[in-house]
Amino acid sequence: MTNLFKHYGFLMKILKFFTGILWKNVPQGAATTCYVALHPSLKGVTGKYFVDCNEFKPSAYARDEILAKRLWDFSNKIINAAEIDVKVS
Repeated sequence: MTNLFKHYGFLMKILKFFTGILWKNVPQGAATTCYVALHPSLKGVTGKYFVDCNEFKPSAYARDEILAKRLWDFSNKIINAAEIDVKVS
């Protein structure tokens, strides 16, 4: 729930009005990132997924190594295409 909504249209403002109570405010939204980045007990912890300041098991899609490789390869393909496009322009 940030000021980004001021740039959205009428429909999004209505959606925000009816669902806004379900959303996190800015400090709540930043809490997990700050916790993981700063808490001494997590020093050196990598590759973990956190939700609401707690370690959480990622979905089956997130743990799928074949899907991860396909995403990696696809991302590299897009980046390489963009680099070629920039060089040509």
